[in-house]
Amino acid sequence: MTDARRIIAHLRKGESVPASDLRWFAKGLADGTVSDAQAGAFAMGVCLRGLSEEGRVALTLAMRDSGHVMTWDLPGPVADKHSTGGVGDCTSLVLAPALAACGVYVPMISGRGLGHTGGTLDKLDAIPGYATAPDERRFRQVVKDAGCAIVSASAEIAPADKKLYAVRDVTATVESLDLICASILSKKLAAGLESLVLDVKSGSGAFLKTMEEARALSRAMVDTANGAGCKTSVLITGMDEPLAPSLGNALEVDAAMCALTGRDSGPLYELSIALGAEVLANVGIKDGEAKMIEAIASGAAAERFGRMVYGLGGPINFVEDWRRFMPEAPVIRAVEVDTPGTVASIDGEALGLAVVALGGGRQVESDQINPMVGLSEVTRLGSKLNKGDVLCRIHAARLEEADKAEATIRAAIRFGKAPKGDALVRERIA
Repeated sequence: MTDARRIIAHLRKGESVPASDLRWFAKGLADGTVSDAQAGAFAMGVCLRGLSEEGRVALTLAMRDSGHVMTWDLPGPVADKHSTGGVGDCTSLVLAPALAACGVYVPMISGRGLGHTGGTLDKLDAIPGYATAPDERRFRQVVKDAGCAIVSASAEIAPADKKLYAVRDVTATVESLDLICASILSKKLAAGLESLVLDVKSGSGAFLKTMEEARALSRAMVDTANGAGCKTSVLITGMDEPLAPSLGNALEVDAAMCALTGRDSGPLYELSIALGAEVLANVGIKDGEAKMIEAIASGAAAERFGRMVYGLGGPINFVEDWRRFMPEAPVIRAVEVDTPGTVASIDGEALGLAVVALGGGRQVESDQINPMVGLSEVTRLGSKLNKGDVLCRIHAARLEEADKAEATIRAAIRFGKAPKGDALVRERIA
């Protein structure tokens, strides 16, 4: 007879756990049969002993099947992208509608901010009326009508992951590759995807600081997702500086809209094109880069974004005049250069934490986010700046908060020899 103690004992001894036992454990996490103490022991066992590749696939599928698994009947492929997180990373807001304009349906289940990185749902909360947690009927209708919908996971999607993730957060087992893969992929697979592209970040503004860490996670994710029946590939991308020129929720919506409407062709635009081309290739659509560029240049991508916003409760004319709807901070301050020089390094994590301290992220789970605060016009690596030039602009609720942020920003942006300038997309793994 299967029980939690026997499964945990197998893990403790480094023995393989049968797929049937992992299915039983995931079901127990979802329905409460497995206690918090047993969930914590399971997480620690996986963290210390690890799972085989077959075990990781089995756990992912078991967690996917612990709740509702969506199926789609649409006249086109169903695909998505997931990012491991970074500062100024709002590619989802550009990518989803651009893919929709290319004939791909994107039911994107996203998350909230974690640590120093912003969350896609927190950004969308800055749009008045936008419902990030619609019921399934509305979610399906918006995906059908707009081609994309960016929402939170419902309580029925991978409930085993919700229980296990909460336990991992307080038992120092978050870093386990096996558990990271199962957590991310169980939710994505439950959305009924045919294909998935993962954007694994590496650099000062990412959780994974080195290429070695990024490669290890990428390989594990690809092998697990493909083993679970979802065609998946990874782009390892640089995060040694913010991707967009803005950090903070309303400010990143603005940056995404600038990219979607052709006003900004910088790194945010470039990476969105690259990720979109990868998604299109995975679902058998040729000339993906050209199609993505045309989707944005023609206005079709922005039109899809507008449809999605309206379908989920936002303003009907958001795309035409988005800045009219976005909140603006009462304190906006330019951080000016004191001594001329070349920007040699940017501590992206420090900038992200400065936004959190301004109120743009959560320091504890119950914190309320202020959508208007953050940083804009953030300088880029290699920029040659003169005295009086702007490093960035601080958007704050109060003067004293702007003062603290300025000190952090000055320490985070260092001058010196120009960096070599690594490629934005550093490696592809499939």
